[in-house]
Amino acid sequence: MSLLSEFKSFAVKGNAIDLAVGVIIGAAFGKIVESLVADVIMPFISALLGGRFDFSSLFLVLGKVPDGVQMSLEALKKADVPVFAYGNFITILINFILMAFVIFMLVRYLNEMKSRLLDEDKAAEAAAPPPASEVLLAEIRDELRKRPGA
Repeated sequence: MSLLSEFKSFAVKGNAIDLAVGVIIGAAFGKIVESLVADVIMPFISALLGGRFDFSSLFLVLGKVPDGVQMSLEALKKADVPVFAYGNFITILINFILMAFVIFMLVRYLNEMKSRLLDEDKAAEAAAPPPASEVLLAEIRDELRKRPGA
């Protein structure tokens, strides 16, 4: 099998296509969670903490600040002052925790639905009468057991 035909076989398999769809949906889902954190959760946390509070503006200055440079993260970065900007990390960490929780809840729900469907299938199989051939074979077996010497 040539390399090109092997690649074609791989690319059109369901797994590769499913993976591509998953990556695209994951990227879109990431943007939704990002917006949820930035636009809904962080303002709520800010209100709980007593006012306008933005994690992305949290930083520690690690070097000497030149005269005339504002003490904002953007101004310090432009002035090439070493800055430990841990606030953005906190925001990204909250994004990750929320995304992991939502995915956990989704997988949990899907597993529960799968379990319910399997239980329904088992109940349907148990409630369904056996096929006629099985009934006939059971009758033959029972008749053979009734015969003497069997």
